[in-house]
Amino acid sequence: MSFYGCAVQRAGNENMRDKRSIRELISCQHAGWSLEQRFYTDPEIYAIELDRIVTRNWVFAGHQSQLADAGDYLVVDVANESAIVVRTTGGEIKAFANVCRHRGSIICIEKRGNKRKFQCPYHGWMYDTDGNLTAARNMPDGFDKSNHGLHKVSVEVVHGLVFVCFCDDPPAMEPARRDLAEPLAVFDFENMKVAAQKTYPIAANWKLAVENYQECYHCSNAHPDFAKMHTQTLDYAKREKLQLHMIDKMPACGLKLIEIDMADVDAKPGVTGYSYSRTAMFEGYKTGSRDGEPLAPLLGNLTDFDYGQSDLGFGPFNYFLIYSDHVVGYVFTPVDAVNCQCEVYWLVRGDAVEGKDYDRDELMWLWDVTTCADEEIIVNNWKGVNSKYYKPGPFSGMEVPERRFVDWILQELRRAPLVTA
Repeated sequence: MSFYGCAVQRAGNENMRDKRSIRELISCQHAGWSLEQRFYTDPEIYAIELDRIVTRNWVFAGHQSQLADAGDYLVVDVANESAIVVRTTGGEIKAFANVCRHRGSIICIEKRGNKRKFQCPYHGWMYDTDGNLTAARNMPDGFDKSNHGLHKVSVEVVHGLVFVCFCDDPPAMEPARRDLAEPLAVFDFENMKVAAQKTYPIAANWKLAVENYQECYHCSNAHPDFAKMHTQTLDYAKREKLQLHMIDKMPACGLKLIEIDMADVDAKPGVTGYSYSRTAMFEGYKTGSRDGEPLAPLLGNLTDFDYGQSDLGFGPFNYFLIYSDHVVGYVFTPVDAVNCQCEVYWLVRGDAVEGKDYDRDELMWLWDVTTCADEEIIVNNWKGVNSKYYKPGPFSGMEVPERRFVDWILQELRRAPLVTA
């Protein structure tokens, strides 16, 4: 169907429900423009996303330092799924569906802790850290506990970062592990620790939250604290000119200028997307703090501040900002069709001591106020998208990453069996 034909059909549907098939909707999507309304509001499309995108991509679960001892566990909730990530008594990190094999109750209610046994709060079935059922009272003769262990969930540890995926054939992480080894080794990701963590609920479709993070076209208007220190508020040409003062300092600080851009839309099928780059901050700002001065000890092997910060991405849900003295991790996941959440992590070097080497509130300040502002922006965007007056608009030159994300969403929907049939 031509774009003109799509426009005519849209006009004819202004006062009635859009009756195009999902395949037709995808074919009518204008390249370089925001998504049609139904991509955000149609329950059928959300159901396809759950199957094709949400449960088939890696989600950051935490840092391996949070699973230091046998029995340490984290619970990761993504849409309809929940996983227990645990350090087993044998020292491995494993993940299991947080669903009892008896009648399906959630097992772990608390989001983190330490347990040598996981007991279902409903009927008391008990599992060890390897997911084996160890106790189930009053069961009939012939009941075999070995057939009722917890379902396994895919888990990977990449340079200290722990990820889960709710499918048996997740995208390969090996290319990301290999290509990111050099830049991440400088910061010593494996020996960091989580200094703070906070969940931000967002009453909007999950794609709007990810899109908002992808671009900084809005930053100068919406984030004055961020804008005064980060050059991402400038267009690409102006930003390149300001890179020079950082590039000159990098060798003396122990850093190299490395650019890796394997976004999801470019990755081979079955391989997770990943990216890494370093961008100069405005002169006078060593890190993301109120006054530009350090918030924590230098990370890893760094010897000084280069007045820059790195952007690191894994797949569609996980993003990290790497300052020279701390890391901020962002994880966007759907809760349901009309709600999502942003989980933010603040990481510092593993031997840093709270109250001595860093102040937790000051460490969180910038990205707490920025995320709270983004929550309001995204909800307002959601309200507008639901209006009968909403129509897609063209992306600016500063929204290239968002455009690529939209292209990837369309690519994945095209591959879905319900759409290709």
